[in-house]
Amino acid sequence: MVGKILGEHRGLTIVLALFLLVGCSYSVITPLFEVADEIQHFFHVKHIADGKGLPVLKPEGEAIYGQEGGQPSLYYLVGALATFWIDTGDAEDLLDYNPFVNLGVPTRDGNKNIILHTPREGFPYVGTVLAVHVLRWLSLLYGALTVAATYFVGREVFSENEALALGAAVLTAFNPQFLFTNAAVNNDGLLTALSSVAMLLCVLLVTRGPSTRRYVVLGVVVGLAALTKLTGLGLLAPVLLALAMVSRRCSVREVAKGGVIVGSLVLLLAGWWYVRNWQLYGDFTGMNMFFQALGDTPGRGLTLEMLLEELEGFRLSYWAVFGWFNVLAGRWVYGFFDVLVFAGVIGIPLALVRGLKRRDSVSFSALLVMVVWMVVVAAGYVRYNQLIDAATGRLAFPAICCVSVLLGWGLIQLPPRTHRGTFVGVLGAVMVVVAIACPWLYIAPVYAGPPLLAGEEIERITNRTDVTYGGQMELVGYEIETEEVRPTEAVYVTLYWRGLVEIERDYSVSLVVLTPGGELIGQEDSYPGLGAYPTSAWHPGEVAADRAWVRIGRRTSVPTIGWVGVNVYYLPTMERLEVSRGREAVDQVFLQPVKVSPSQPVEYEISQPMSSNLGDRIELAGYDVDRSRVQPGETLTLTLYWRARVEMDEDYTVFTHLVDGEEQTWAQSDGYPVGGDYPTSFWGEGELIRDERELTVPPDAPGGEYSIEVGFYLASSGERLPVLDEAGQVLDNRVVLDTPVTID
Repeated sequence: MVGKILGEHRGLTIVLALFLLVGCSYSVITPLFEVADEIQHFFHVKHIADGKGLPVLKPEGEAIYGQEGGQPSLYYLVGALATFWIDTGDAEDLLDYNPFVNLGVPTRDGNKNIILHTPREGFPYVGTVLAVHVLRWLSLLYGALTVAATYFVGREVFSENEALALGAAVLTAFNPQFLFTNAAVNNDGLLTALSSVAMLLCVLLVTRGPSTRRYVVLGVVVGLAALTKLTGLGLLAPVLLALAMVSRRCSVREVAKGGVIVGSLVLLLAGWWYVRNWQLYGDFTGMNMFFQALGDTPGRGLTLEMLLEELEGFRLSYWAVFGWFNVLAGRWVYGFFDVLVFAGVIGIPLALVRGLKRRDSVSFSALLVMVVWMVVVAAGYVRYNQLIDAATGRLAFPAICCVSVLLGWGLIQLPPRTHRGTFVGVLGAVMVVVAIACPWLYIAPVYAGPPLLAGEEIERITNRTDVTYGGQMELVGYEIETEEVRPTEAVYVTLYWRGLVEIERDYSVSLVVLTPGGELIGQEDSYPGLGAYPTSAWHPGEVAADRAWVRIGRRTSVPTIGWVGVNVYYLPTMERLEVSRGREAVDQVFLQPVKVSPSQPVEYEISQPMSSNLGDRIELAGYDVDRSRVQPGETLTLTLYWRARVEMDEDYTVFTHLVDGEEQTWAQSDGYPVGGDYPTSFWGEGELIRDERELTVPPDAPGGEYSIEVGFYLASSGERLPVLDEAGQVLDNRVVLDTPVTID
C-alpha cells in the first residue's frame, strides 16, 4: 500500500528520499548526546530495555533519565523494543561530562560539547553508540511520516493542489531544526508525526464526512499521541471542532457515536498512564514531580514584555539552533528563512481573496480546524514558558504541518499559476542546499578538536616559550590575535601544546588577564580545544594549535594593560601543575600584555586646564587638586591629565614633588602612570589619560607655601623630558603647577 501511494505521488517520494538521506547526515555528524535532553531520553529507553519497567520520577540528580522519566511511555516502549537486543552496559562509561560546557549560551565560543567524545563513537557502531543511532534512525522514520502527512493535508484542504502540497512538504522536510530534532533521541518526533496524522484525519472528517473507520483510526492516533506527550491531549480540541462541523451535515446520533468511539479509544490507550501518575505523584499529569526532577521551581513571572523579547529565540530555534541550544547557524540561514516567512505571510491575504472567489478550491472548515490546533499548541507553549524558561521553536513542531501548509499557501500565490511547479522545485532545491550545509558548516566544526601541526608548521610557530607543566605537557609557543581590547571584549590566543607523555587525567587550562598591579580582569577556564581536546586524549609528541579566549570584565577600570597568563590545574582538587621555563621553576607564566581601552571616548571635566609640551611626546592638559591647604601628616590628591602627542616605545616614569621655596622636596610620588597599570608605551596618539597621585605631607614639614612640580623621566637614565615652548625651545625640565599649597 505504501509503495502504491509513493508510486502515485512521485514528488512526495523524492522529498521523502531526500529527507531521509539528509537526516542521516545530521544523525551521523551530530556527536553522541549532543542534542538537548538526548541523554535523559536515551536512559529512559534503556531503563525499560534493561527490564526494569517504567521509571519513576526522582528528585534532581538521583536518576540519569532525570525529568524525562516522567514522560508518557509510548516513545520509550517502542524504542526499547527496537534496542533491547543491544548490549548497552557501556552507556554510563560514555558520560564523561565537560564541566565547562556552555549550555544554552549560543553566543559564547567553544565548550559546546556536554560530553567528552572519543573514537569509540566512530563507525562501526557497537554497544550504546549503536543503540543511540538505531533510535535516531527510528526518529527519522517518524519525521518522514510527518512530511507525508503534511503533503496529504495540503492536497486535501486545497483540492488536490499538487504544487502547494509539495511546497508544504518541502517546508517541513528541509527545515534544518526539524531535521536535527528528528535525527535525535527524543519523543518530539513521534508526537509531531502522530499530531500531523491526527490533523490529516480531522481534515478528512470535515471534507469527506464521517465513517466508523475514520473514528476508530482517529481515536487510536489521538490516544497514542496522548501516550507520547502531554501535548497530545490537546488534539481533543480540533477533534471536537471537527465533530461539531460534521454535525451540520449528519445526525446528532452519528456525531455522538464518533465522540464516544474517539473518547473511548483515547481513554483505553492513554488513560492508564494518567491514573498511574495520580497513584505515584497525586497529580494526573505528573508535572509536580517533573519540575522537582528538573530541579526548577515552576512559575517565573512571565510577562508579555518578556514573552515578546523571547520571540527572537523562538524565531531562531524554529529554523536552526543546534546542540544544547548553544550552536547557531550563520546569519544568512536566518536571513533566508526570514525572507521566506515574510513572503509567505504577504501572500496569505491574496490567497484568502482568491480562495473566497473560488470556494471549491479551499476547505475553509478544514483550515479552521488547523488554526485551532495551532492556537492550542501556541497556548501550551506560552503556559510552559510561564513555568520554566523553554523558549524553543521545536515546541511548536506538533503543529508544523499546519504552519507549513499555511505558509505554502501564501508562497504559492506569488509566481504565475503556470510556473508554480517550477517555483516549488526551485524552493525545494534551495532548501535542500541549506539543510545539507548546516551540519557541515555549523554542527561538525564546533565539536572538532584543534588542528594538529607537523614539520614546517611547527617550525613556523612564533613566540616560543619553552614552558612545561608538571613534566607532562609543553607550551611550545603562542600567538595573541589582538593588541587592544575593550571591557566585555575577548582576547583570542592560540596556544601551541605538545604532550610529553601519555596523560591519564583531564587537566584544565586557565587563561587569565592581570593588570600590573595584580588585579584579575579576565579569566576563562576550559579543557584544551575549548572542551574538544581533553588532555587524556593527547598522544605524546603531537602539537595542537589550540585557539582559546578570555573576556575582559565589564567593570574593568580603563585604560590599563592586561598581562595574559596561562595556568594548568586538575579540577577535582584544584591542584596546579608545577611550571618550569627551561630548567627554572616559575610561579606564573605570562605571555604578553594587551591594551585595554575604554568602550567610548572619555571626556573629563578639568578644573585647571593648561597645555604644557613635554619633549613633543606628552602634553600636560590640566590637573585637579583636592585641596590647597593641608596639615602635616595629611595627604592631598593630585589628578593629572596627560595627552599623548605621539606613540612611544619607552615607558616613562611620572614624578610629582611637593617642594618649598628653596626647592627642597618634602613629598613625592614617582611611578608609571595610572598606578603602574598603564605605561606610556601603550598610549595612543591623542589619547587623554587620567593619572591620580597622592602626596603625603610628612609630620615634620614646616608651615608655609609650597609648590607642586610634575614631569616625566626615563628610569634607566634619570633623564627628564624637557618642557618646550611653541617654538620648540627648552623652558625647563619640570612643570610647576599654578596652584600653591599651604601647610598650616
